[in-house]
Amino acid sequence: MAGLLETIAVPRTATLTPVAGLSLSGRRSSIRFSVFKGLNKIQSTRSSVSFSSFSKSVTRRGGGIVCEAQDTAVLVPGVNDQTWESLVIGSDVPVLVEFWAPWCGPCRMIHPVIDELSQEFAGKFKFFKVNTDESPTIASKYGIRSIPTVMIFKDGEKKDTVIGAVPKSTLTTSIEKLL
Repeated sequence: MAGLLETIAVPRTATLTPVAGLSLSGRRSSIRFSVFKGLNKIQSTRSSVSFSSFSKSVTRRGGGIVCEAQDTAVLVPGVNDQTWESLVIGSDVPVLVEFWAPWCGPCRMIHPVIDELSQEFAGKFKFFKVNTDESPTIASKYGIRSIPTVMIFKDGEKKDTVIGAVPKSTLTTSIEKLL
């Protein structure tokens, strides 16, 4: 079942024992298999779940891409309404800012890329993340309508904008233009 996120409704009368990797949630009991592997191509698969009083087979049909975002280490600090002016606008070096939200799958996909870039360009560039749910004023001021959006600032002015979960090479090109 690697790479799938399945939810199976379980009769209220079923006796379930918690198992590692499973969690029970919701008004009706349900089991969520959470195996996060990034982007996965889904093939037709058949999976079985068995408990002492319950057994269920699940079939996934069709192909497609599913984003199952992973929790990633946070190397790039956040900036908010109170710190925006001093950290971004007042910076003496160029600044890359990622606008994101916790519920955004593509945002979570681009986090590791931003973290890598922050290490590669340490000292030449500053990197920050703005949670648009927590700092809507900043997002509104810069017309953020889609996330993830990456903006690059130099001398307090917006110089470049990249929208979407783009490859590392795209962001590297934008950074190098301002060095």
